[in-house]
Amino acid sequence: MVIRSINIRQLSEEKEENLSPYAVKSRLSPGRPRHEDPCPIRTTFQRDRDRIIHSKAFRRLKHKTQVFIAPLGDHYATRLTHTLEVSQIARTISRSLNLNEDLTEAIALGHDLGHTPFGHTGEDILNELYPKGFRHNEQSLRVIDLLENDGQGLNLSQEVRDGILNHSKMRGDISGKERGKPNTLEGEVCQMADAITYINHDIGDAVRAGIITERDLPLSAIKTLGISHSQRINTMVGDIIDNSWSASGYTTMNAAVSDTTGTDRPVISLSSQVLEATNNLREFLFQRVYNVSSVREEATRAGEVIRMLYHYLKEHEAKLPPEYRAYSDETERRVMDYIAGMTDQYALRLADGLPAVKEKIEQ
Repeated sequence: MVIRSINIRQLSEEKEENLSPYAVKSRLSPGRPRHEDPCPIRTTFQRDRDRIIHSKAFRRLKHKTQVFIAPLGDHYATRLTHTLEVSQIARTISRSLNLNEDLTEAIALGHDLGHTPFGHTGEDILNELYPKGFRHNEQSLRVIDLLENDGQGLNLSQEVRDGILNHSKMRGDISGKERGKPNTLEGEVCQMADAITYINHDIGDAVRAGIITERDLPLSAIKTLGISHSQRINTMVGDIIDNSWSASGYTTMNAAVSDTTGTDRPVISLSSQVLEATNNLREFLFQRVYNVSSVREEATRAGEVIRMLYHYLKEHEAKLPPEYRAYSDETERRVMDYIAGMTDQYALRLADGLPAVKEKIEQ
Protein backbone atom coordinates (compact mmCIF):
# COMPACT_ATOMS: atom_id res chain seq x y z
CA MET A 1 0.00 0.00 0.00
CA VAL A 2 1.42 3.40 -1.02
CA ILE A 3 0.96 6.01 1.73
CA ARG A 4 3.25 8.74 0.41
CA SER A 5 1.42 11.89 -0.63
CA ILE A 6 4.57 13.76 -1.69
CA ASN A 7 7.39 13.08 -4.10
CA ILE A 8 10.50 12.73 -1.95
CA ARG A 9 12.81 12.87 -4.97
CA GLN A 10 11.52 16.31 -5.89
CA LEU A 11 12.22 17.56 -2.37
CA SER A 12 15.79 16.31 -2.70
CA GLU A 13 16.11 17.99 -6.09
CA GLU A 14 14.90 21.26 -4.60
CA LYS A 15 17.61 21.03 -1.92
CA GLU A 16 20.20 20.64 -4.69
CA GLU A 17 19.35 24.16 -5.88
CA ASN A 18 21.32 25.40 -2.85
CA LEU A 19 24.48 23.69 -4.09
CA SER A 20 27.31 25.50 -5.84
CA PRO A 21 26.46 26.84 -9.31
CA TYR A 22 29.28 24.56 -10.48
CA ALA A 23 27.67 21.46 -8.95
CA VAL A 24 25.69 19.05 -11.10
CA LYS A 25 21.96 19.06 -10.40
CA SER A 26 20.38 15.64 -10.75
CA ARG A 27 17.21 17.01 -12.35
CA LEU A 28 19.33 18.40 -15.21
CA SER A 29 21.03 15.10 -16.00
CA PRO A 30 20.76 14.16 -19.70
CA GLY A 31 19.68 10.76 -18.47
CA ARG A 32 20.63 7.16 -19.04
CA PRO A 33 21.47 5.15 -22.16
CA ARG A 34 17.99 3.60 -21.88
CA HIS A 35 15.09 5.70 -20.65
CA GLU A 36 13.57 4.90 -17.26
CA ASP A 37 10.84 6.64 -15.33
CA PRO A 38 12.30 8.53 -12.36
CA CYS A 39 12.15 7.05 -8.87
CA PRO A 40 9.71 8.83 -6.53
CA ILE A 41 12.16 8.52 -3.62
CA ARG A 42 15.71 8.71 -4.94
CA THR A 43 17.40 11.20 -7.23
CA THR A 44 19.13 9.96 -10.37
CA PHE A 45 22.54 9.80 -8.69
CA GLN A 46 21.24 8.19 -5.49
CA ARG A 47 19.70 5.48 -7.64
CA ASP A 48 23.01 4.99 -9.47
CA ARG A 49 24.84 4.62 -6.16
CA ASP A 50 22.42 1.95 -4.98
CA ARG A 51 22.70 -0.03 -8.20
CA ILE A 52 26.48 -0.07 -7.92
CA ILE A 53 26.43 -1.24 -4.29
CA HIS A 54 24.05 -4.10 -5.12
CA SER A 55 26.02 -5.26 -8.17
CA LYS A 56 27.99 -8.51 -8.27
CA ALA A 57 31.06 -6.68 -9.56
CA PHE A 58 31.06 -4.51 -6.41
CA ARG A 59 30.93 -7.56 -4.14
CA ARG A 60 33.86 -9.16 -5.92
CA LEU A 61 36.09 -6.18 -5.05
CA LYS A 62 36.52 -7.63 -1.55
CA HIS A 63 38.68 -10.42 -3.00
CA LYS A 64 40.73 -8.30 -5.40
CA THR A 65 43.97 -7.10 -3.83
CA GLN A 66 45.88 -3.89 -4.42
CA VAL A 67 49.68 -4.11 -4.31
CA PHE A 68 50.27 -7.18 -2.15
CA ILE A 69 48.80 -10.24 -3.85
CA ALA A 70 46.86 -12.68 -1.63
CA PRO A 71 48.47 -11.34 1.59
CA LEU A 72 48.33 -13.44 4.75
CA GLY A 73 47.30 -10.56 7.02
CA ASP A 74 43.74 -9.35 7.47
CA HIS A 75 44.54 -5.63 7.39
CA TYR A 76 45.91 -5.15 3.88
CA ALA A 77 43.96 -3.00 1.47
CA THR A 78 41.67 -4.66 -1.05
CA ARG A 79 39.84 -3.11 -3.97
CA LEU A 80 36.75 -2.91 -1.77
CA THR A 81 38.41 -1.17 1.17
CA HIS A 82 40.17 1.12 -1.31
CA THR A 83 36.85 1.97 -2.95
CA LEU A 84 35.18 2.73 0.39
CA GLU A 85 38.08 4.96 1.44
CA VAL A 86 37.96 6.81 -1.89
CA SER A 87 34.24 7.33 -1.36
CA GLN A 88 34.71 8.69 2.16
CA ILE A 89 37.45 11.14 1.16
CA ALA A 90 35.63 12.22 -2.00
CA ARG A 91 32.38 12.82 -0.12
CA THR A 92 34.17 14.94 2.49
CA ILE A 93 35.73 17.12 -0.21
CA SER A 94 32.53 17.35 -2.23
CA ARG A 95 30.40 18.25 0.78
CA SER A 96 32.89 20.89 1.88
CA LEU A 97 32.93 22.47 -1.60
CA ASN A 98 29.13 22.47 -1.81
CA LEU A 99 29.14 20.03 -4.76
CA ASN A 100 26.76 17.13 -5.39
CA GLU A 101 27.75 14.53 -2.83
CA ASP A 102 25.45 11.86 -4.28
CA LEU A 103 27.09 12.09 -7.71
CA THR A 104 30.54 12.04 -6.12
CA GLU A 105 29.68 8.95 -4.10
CA ALA A 106 28.31 7.06 -7.10
CA ILE A 107 31.43 7.76 -9.18
CA ALA A 108 33.74 6.79 -6.31
CA LEU A 109 31.93 3.53 -5.58
CA GLY A 110 31.90 2.50 -9.23
CA HIS A 111 35.33 3.65 -10.38
CA ASP A 112 37.10 0.27 -10.01
CA LEU A 113 34.32 -2.17 -10.94
CA GLY A 114 36.28 -3.27 -14.00
CA HIS A 115 39.60 -3.78 -12.25
CA THR A 116 41.40 -7.05 -12.82
CA PRO A 117 42.59 -9.63 -10.30
CA PHE A 118 46.11 -9.05 -8.94
CA GLY A 119 45.95 -5.27 -9.05
CA HIS A 120 47.73 -3.33 -11.75
CA THR A 121 49.79 -6.39 -12.62
CA GLY A 122 46.65 -8.04 -13.97
CA GLU A 123 45.77 -4.89 -15.90
CA ASP A 124 49.25 -4.65 -17.43
CA ILE A 125 49.25 -8.29 -18.54
CA LEU A 126 45.79 -8.09 -20.11
CA ASN A 127 46.82 -4.90 -21.88
CA GLU A 128 49.84 -6.74 -23.24
CA LEU A 129 47.84 -9.80 -24.34
CA TYR A 130 44.76 -8.22 -25.88
CA PRO A 131 45.47 -6.72 -29.33
CA LYS A 132 43.08 -3.81 -28.73
CA GLY A 133 44.57 -3.05 -25.33
CA PHE A 134 43.01 -3.06 -21.87
CA ARG A 135 42.40 -0.30 -19.34
CA HIS A 136 40.47 -0.91 -16.16
CA ASN A 137 38.51 2.34 -16.39
CA GLU A 138 37.19 1.35 -19.82
CA GLN A 139 36.37 -2.10 -18.47
CA SER A 140 34.49 -0.49 -15.57
CA LEU A 141 32.29 1.25 -18.11
CA ARG A 142 31.79 -2.04 -19.96
CA VAL A 143 30.75 -3.68 -16.67
CA ILE A 144 28.09 -1.08 -15.93
CA ASP A 145 26.89 -0.80 -19.52
CA LEU A 146 26.78 -4.50 -20.44
CA LEU A 147 28.24 -7.19 -18.22
CA GLU A 148 26.20 -6.65 -15.07
CA ASN A 149 22.59 -7.72 -14.66
CA ASP A 150 22.74 -10.64 -17.12
CA GLY A 151 23.83 -8.52 -20.04
CA GLN A 152 21.47 -5.62 -19.33
CA GLY A 153 24.03 -3.49 -17.50
CA LEU A 154 23.20 -1.04 -14.72
CA ASN A 155 21.99 1.73 -17.05
CA LEU A 156 23.68 4.49 -15.05
CA SER A 157 23.45 8.22 -15.71
CA GLN A 158 25.78 9.95 -18.15
CA GLU A 159 27.54 11.91 -15.38
CA VAL A 160 28.42 8.78 -13.40
CA ARG A 161 29.57 6.96 -16.53
CA ASP A 162 31.77 9.94 -17.45
CA GLY A 163 33.34 10.12 -13.99
CA ILE A 164 34.11 6.40 -13.97
CA LEU A 165 35.59 6.42 -17.46
CA ASN A 166 37.82 9.43 -16.77
CA HIS A 167 39.06 8.72 -13.25
CA SER A 168 42.39 7.13 -14.19
CA LYS A 169 45.82 8.68 -13.80
CA MET A 170 49.19 7.67 -15.21
CA ARG A 171 52.46 7.50 -13.24
CA GLY A 172 53.21 11.20 -13.64
CA ASP A 173 51.97 14.26 -11.80
CA ILE A 174 48.70 13.57 -9.95
CA SER A 175 47.55 17.13 -10.67
CA GLY A 176 45.97 16.07 -13.93
CA LYS A 177 48.50 16.49 -16.71
CA GLU A 178 48.43 12.77 -17.44
CA ARG A 179 44.87 11.78 -16.66
CA GLY A 180 41.41 11.82 -18.17
CA LYS A 181 39.33 14.96 -17.85
CA PRO A 182 35.88 14.42 -16.34
CA ASN A 183 33.11 16.74 -17.41
CA THR A 184 32.12 17.43 -13.80
CA LEU A 185 33.89 18.79 -10.74
CA GLU A 186 32.51 15.81 -8.85
CA GLY A 187 34.50 13.59 -11.21
CA GLU A 188 37.64 15.65 -10.55
CA VAL A 189 37.11 15.25 -6.81
CA CYS A 190 37.05 11.46 -7.24
CA GLN A 191 40.31 11.56 -9.21
CA MET A 192 42.07 13.39 -6.41
CA ALA A 193 40.49 11.21 -3.72
CA ASP A 194 41.67 8.09 -5.56
CA ALA A 195 45.28 9.31 -5.50
CA ILE A 196 45.14 10.38 -1.85
CA THR A 197 43.72 7.01 -0.88
CA TYR A 198 46.09 4.64 -2.62
CA ILE A 199 49.24 6.63 -1.76
CA ASN A 200 48.42 6.44 1.92
CA HIS A 201 47.12 2.89 2.21
CA ASP A 202 50.01 1.61 0.07
CA ILE A 203 52.43 3.20 2.54
CA GLY A 204 50.59 1.51 5.40
CA ASP A 205 50.63 -1.88 3.64
CA ALA A 206 54.34 -1.55 2.83
CA VAL A 207 55.11 -0.81 6.50
CA ARG A 208 52.90 -3.75 7.51
CA ALA A 209 54.80 -6.01 5.11
CA GLY A 210 58.16 -4.91 6.51
CA ILE A 211 59.33 -3.43 3.21
CA ILE A 212 59.74 0.08 4.62
CA THR A 213 59.33 1.92 7.90
CA GLU A 214 57.74 5.30 8.34
CA ARG A 215 61.24 6.67 8.98
CA ASP A 216 62.12 5.81 5.37
CA LEU A 217 59.55 8.24 3.95
CA PRO A 218 61.05 11.32 2.25
CA LEU A 219 61.72 13.93 4.93
CA SER A 220 60.73 16.84 2.71
CA ALA A 221 57.33 15.25 2.05
CA ILE A 222 56.72 14.35 5.68
CA LYS A 223 57.52 17.88 6.86
CA THR A 224 54.77 19.17 4.61
CA LEU A 225 52.19 16.38 4.93
CA GLY A 226 52.76 14.84 8.36
CA ILE A 227 54.22 11.57 9.58
CA SER A 228 51.06 9.56 10.33
CA HIS A 229 48.41 8.20 7.99
CA SER A 230 45.71 10.48 9.38
CA GLN A 231 47.93 13.58 9.35
CA ARG A 232 48.80 13.09 5.68
CA ILE A 233 45.19 12.58 4.64
CA ASN A 234 44.01 15.57 6.68
CA THR A 235 46.68 17.77 5.10
CA MET A 236 45.86 16.67 1.55
CA VAL A 237 42.08 16.93 1.97
CA GLY A 238 42.26 20.30 3.70
CA ASP A 239 44.62 21.63 1.04
CA ILE A 240 42.33 20.54 -1.81
CA ILE A 241 39.39 22.28 -0.13
CA ASP A 242 41.36 25.49 0.44
CA ASN A 243 42.93 25.48 -3.01
CA SER A 244 39.63 24.69 -4.78
CA TRP A 245 37.39 26.97 -2.74
CA SER A 246 36.15 28.86 -5.79
CA ALA A 247 34.32 25.65 -6.80
CA SER A 248 32.07 26.00 -3.76
CA GLY A 249 30.28 28.98 -5.27
CA TYR A 250 30.20 30.73 -1.91
CA THR A 251 32.08 33.68 -3.36
CA THR A 252 29.75 33.91 -6.36
CA MET A 253 26.45 32.70 -4.93
CA ASN A 254 24.98 36.19 -4.98
CA ALA A 255 26.39 37.08 -8.37
CA ALA A 256 25.51 35.86 -11.83
CA VAL A 257 27.60 32.94 -13.02
CA SER A 258 27.80 33.05 -16.79
CA ASP A 259 29.70 29.82 -17.44
CA THR A 260 29.85 26.70 -15.25
CA THR A 261 31.06 24.25 -17.90
CA GLY A 262 33.63 26.01 -20.06
CA THR A 263 37.14 27.29 -19.52
CA ASP A 264 36.07 29.49 -16.60
CA ARG A 265 35.09 26.45 -14.53
CA PRO A 266 37.20 26.01 -11.37
CA VAL A 267 39.61 23.10 -11.08
CA ILE A 268 39.91 20.69 -8.17
CA SER A 269 43.58 20.82 -7.24
CA LEU A 270 46.28 20.85 -4.59
CA SER A 271 48.54 23.79 -3.81
CA SER A 272 51.98 23.65 -5.39
CA GLN A 273 53.70 22.85 -2.08
CA VAL A 274 51.39 19.97 -1.13
CA LEU A 275 51.30 18.71 -4.71
CA GLU A 276 55.10 18.48 -4.79
CA ALA A 277 55.17 16.60 -1.49
CA THR A 278 52.43 14.22 -2.64
CA ASN A 279 54.20 13.51 -5.92
CA ASN A 280 57.41 12.85 -3.98
CA LEU A 281 55.61 10.26 -1.86
CA ARG A 282 54.16 8.66 -4.98
CA GLU A 283 57.56 8.43 -6.65
CA PHE A 284 58.99 6.99 -3.43
CA LEU A 285 56.39 4.20 -3.61
CA PHE A 286 57.42 3.32 -7.15
CA GLN A 287 61.09 3.18 -6.19
CA ARG A 288 60.90 1.52 -2.76
CA VAL A 289 57.68 -0.52 -2.82
CA TYR A 290 56.16 -1.31 -6.20
CA ASN A 291 59.48 -2.30 -7.75
CA VAL A 292 61.15 -4.18 -4.90
CA SER A 293 62.08 -7.80 -5.61
CA SER A 294 59.52 -9.46 -3.32
CA VAL A 295 56.63 -7.48 -4.77
CA ARG A 296 57.88 -8.00 -8.32
CA GLU A 297 58.26 -11.74 -7.70
CA GLU A 298 54.62 -12.03 -6.64
CA ALA A 299 53.60 -9.87 -9.58
CA THR A 300 55.53 -12.14 -11.96
CA ARG A 301 53.73 -15.21 -10.65
CA ALA A 302 50.38 -13.45 -10.89
CA GLY A 303 51.22 -12.42 -14.44
CA GLU A 304 51.91 -16.04 -15.35
CA VAL A 305 48.49 -17.04 -14.01
CA ILE A 306 46.80 -14.40 -16.16
CA ARG A 307 48.79 -15.39 -19.26
CA MET A 308 48.08 -19.08 -18.86
CA LEU A 309 44.38 -18.54 -18.28
CA TYR A 310 44.16 -16.24 -21.29
CA HIS A 311 45.82 -18.66 -23.68
CA TYR A 312 43.99 -21.69 -22.30
CA LEU A 313 40.55 -20.09 -22.48
CA LYS A 314 41.22 -18.70 -25.93
CA GLU A 315 41.98 -22.24 -27.13
CA HIS A 316 39.13 -23.81 -25.12
CA GLU A 317 36.30 -21.33 -25.53
CA ALA A 318 33.76 -23.93 -24.45
CA LYS A 319 35.15 -23.57 -20.91
CA LEU A 320 33.79 -20.03 -20.71
CA PRO A 321 30.51 -19.59 -18.80
CA PRO A 322 27.66 -19.46 -21.33
CA GLU A 323 26.74 -15.85 -20.54
CA TYR A 324 30.17 -14.56 -21.59
CA ARG A 325 29.68 -16.01 -25.05
CA ALA A 326 26.72 -13.70 -25.48
CA TYR A 327 28.60 -10.51 -24.61
CA SER A 328 30.77 -10.38 -27.73
CA ASP A 329 31.30 -12.00 -31.13
CA GLU A 330 35.05 -11.93 -30.54
CA THR A 331 36.74 -14.75 -28.63
CA GLU A 332 39.50 -12.55 -27.19
CA ARG A 333 36.97 -10.05 -25.90
CA ARG A 334 34.96 -12.80 -24.20
CA VAL A 335 38.08 -14.14 -22.53
CA MET A 336 39.08 -10.65 -21.42
CA ASP A 337 35.67 -10.01 -19.86
CA TYR A 338 35.81 -13.30 -17.97
CA ILE A 339 39.35 -12.91 -16.63
CA ALA A 340 38.94 -9.22 -15.73
CA GLY A 341 35.96 -10.08 -13.56
CA MET A 342 37.76 -12.76 -11.58
CA THR A 343 38.87 -12.33 -7.99
CA ASP A 344 42.46 -13.22 -7.07
CA GLN A 345 41.37 -16.44 -5.37
CA TYR A 346 39.12 -17.52 -8.21
CA ALA A 347 41.86 -16.99 -10.79
CA LEU A 348 44.29 -19.01 -8.67
CA ARG A 349 41.75 -21.82 -8.13
CA LEU A 350 40.89 -21.95 -11.81
CA ALA A 351 44.56 -22.09 -12.79
CA ASP A 352 45.22 -24.74 -10.16
CA GLY A 353 42.50 -26.89 -11.70
CA LEU A 354 44.14 -26.93 -15.11
CA PRO A 355 46.99 -29.45 -15.04
CA ALA A 356 49.03 -27.89 -17.84
CA VAL A 357 48.66 -24.45 -16.30
CA LYS A 358 49.47 -25.65 -12.80
CA GLU A 359 52.62 -27.43 -13.97
CA LYS A 360 53.90 -24.34 -15.78
CA ILE A 361 53.19 -22.01 -12.84
CA GLU A 362 54.97 -24.25 -10.32
CA GLN A 363 58.14 -24.52 -12.43
